[in-house]
Amino acid sequence: MSDNKMNRKDFLKGAAIGVAGGTVAAMGLYSYSPLRKSHFKAKTRKLQDLGVCKSIKVTNISETSWFDNATLMGDIKKAGGLLVNQYSYNWPPFGNGKGIGKGSYEEGISKIKHLLPNRLEEAWQIVKKNCVSVDNAGGFACLIELEQMDGKKRKFLLDSGWNYAWMDECFKREGIDKMLANNEIEALFISHEHFDHYWGIPVTFKYNPNITVYVPEGFYPEGKQYIKDAGHKGKLIENKNGLNKIIPGFATYTFNVPIICRVFGEQSLYFNVKDKGMVSVTGCCHQGIIQFADTAFKEMKYEGDKLHGIYGGLHISPFEDWDPKYDDLVISLGKYGFEKIGCNHCTGILCAKKFVEAGYPVIKGTARFRTKDTTYLGNGDTISFGNV
Repeated sequence: MSDNKMNRKDFLKGAAIGVAGGTVAAMGLYSYSPLRKSHFKAKTRKLQDLGVCKSIKVTNISETSWFDNATLMGDIKKAGGLLVNQYSYNWPPFGNGKGIGKGSYEEGISKIKHLLPNRLEEAWQIVKKNCVSVDNAGGFACLIELEQMDGKKRKFLLDSGWNYAWMDECFKREGIDKMLANNEIEALFISHEHFDHYWGIPVTFKYNPNITVYVPEGFYPEGKQYIKDAGHKGKLIENKNGLNKIIPGFATYTFNVPIICRVFGEQSLYFNVKDKGMVSVTGCCHQGIIQFADTAFKEMKYEGDKLHGIYGGLHISPFEDWDPKYDDLVISLGKYGFEKIGCNHCTGILCAKKFVEAGYPVIKGTARFRTKDTTYLGNGDTISFGNV
């Protein structure tokens, strides 16, 4: 208990960077500030065997968590800044009609709980009347298809987005609705408690309320209660800080890290692909890309001792700003020798272009379904690692 309290005090210290440096600074600066390093003690390599899988395929269901940066940043500022509890913003779905910064989980969920998870369209109409910036909400989610060494294929979801209407549309576009209904997807992994990754969980439960859900250690009471209120009837597993083995070739790692908007802890996914090496999949990578890669290097055994690929949001320039210190992160990423980089979401288009300029193997996308640029993998795009 004392360690948990200390960590949450450190959260205030970390987020204070944002108070001094502004919204953009806090969103990107913490990931590689000296303060970040205080949460991760230096380690020698002590490798755990994850087993091995044959291949991984990732389908980007949605990477557009919100559609307008200025609107999101303006709301955060009006609500009181980066230290404010995200459930009080009056963002969808937790609106009470009182305006920006005056919301609460309890008041918001009370208006729609009776409609979840099956009557999402009705719920969203109520949300529109009571929340701010409803049309700016999008969401992040991806489908992961793992092929075992015996040829058996298994499917998992990482995150469930934000906007009920948008995510339901995206699920149907990629056939996720049918996969869930047919029990083809065996588990939902939530990377962290942020609105754009987590608040869309009723969309997943609409099609399979019995799905197993994995969350990282650090969820706040509102977040845990939301799983129940959203209609979940299956098993809930809290992945503790550190390494959590799932099946051969697949593990998660929960990072004990404070995040803005009063969120704590993020889990990333790691896959050891036969003859290729480690493939890392992340939601937002609030722990920082250096720690993200170093953790695999220091704690996991993988094929050829090679970091093969990476997918997801790398949290460098989410608001398309650029600070010269970000160049250090671009340079640092190169030292790991990734052979495939499938970045998007909070990486930022500007950062992805910097990766391309540096000669990194960035897999480009098709800029469909409201993704704005082909520089990185957009909505509906896929990336494969191994002999798919």
